[in-house]
Amino acid sequence: MSAATHMHREIREIPGAVDNLLTQGAEAMTRAAGAIRALDPLFFISVARGSSDHAATYAKYVSEILLGLPVASVGPSVASVYDRKLRVDRAACLAISQSGKSPDIVRMVDMAGRQGALSLALTNNPDSDLARVAAHTLELHAGAEISVAATKTFVTSAVSAAWLMAELAQDDALLTAIRTLPEALERAVEADWGALSAVMQDRGSLYCLGRGPAFAISNEAALKFKETCQVHGESYSSAEVLHGPVSIVGQDFPVIAMAAADAAEGALVEVADQLAAKGAQVFATTERATQAERLPVVRTGHPLTDPITLIASFYGMVECTARARGINPDTPRHLRKVTETV
Repeated sequence: MSAATHMHREIREIPGAVDNLLTQGAEAMTRAAGAIRALDPLFFISVARGSSDHAATYAKYVSEILLGLPVASVGPSVASVYDRKLRVDRAACLAISQSGKSPDIVRMVDMAGRQGALSLALTNNPDSDLARVAAHTLELHAGAEISVAATKTFVTSAVSAAWLMAELAQDDALLTAIRTLPEALERAVEADWGALSAVMQDRGSLYCLGRGPAFAISNEAALKFKETCQVHGESYSSAEVLHGPVSIVGQDFPVIAMAAADAAEGALVEVADQLAAKGAQVFATTERATQAERLPVVRTGHPLTDPITLIASFYGMVECTARARGINPDTPRHLRKVTETV
């Protein structure tokens, strides 16, 4: 199979896509942040599925850590299937969908807006139904994404969410880290995670671990292993994996610990080393691990943006792993690029 998959090309386009977003999306971001500031919401709700929902989980941690504003993930089926209304006045509704086409997402956002929420759509399609019903559209500016596996739209969704929160907080340190992400991502997409790829070429299962904002990245990693490699990946917070799931861990069971350089790093490293001591084959994105094998990472100068470079490095590895397993990651079986649920 040729190395020139759409997924491979789109991963290499991530730094440029983020640069496009930061260059072209500033005006819309300023307007959206101003509208949220004027509302002074009591909380956020998020509406998303799949990879977009992992970006929403990342946004949740950034909001709660940076702003102290809680974020609740709401079930789109509450509006689309059960036809119920939510009490969301004084809330900001953050909807994330690369296509903006899924009817259940659109209906939930439409209902939230009618119920008094300020609705914002993060989408790569500014002409979509989602953009039409939202009060504000934050276009991802990622360009066309052909591979079924979302990569650059996930990264630009996460960057957009972090940028929005940073604008609300007027946090200069985070805004500076976001502006320098394209250069960090250039290095991240070239990081060599071949040791993990070699192990996963003939394995059928693994655990992905994270904590805090990196837990969102762990969720995305587990999905991508299933989606592109037909590997059963499960994601756990490092605070949860010892509460039952550890029973599955045996000799050479693969584990990847996605650690950012933040307040949760030490706790995650402790669990990763414990699993390695039990015989697991553990890979960790931190130099603090003593038992786990260390993967090269690109730090961003801010703990809240470190997870973004982690997932860029991961994508390069998982694309190579899929090809080594004889799978075309552009066209995973049973999947389409746009999944429209009701």
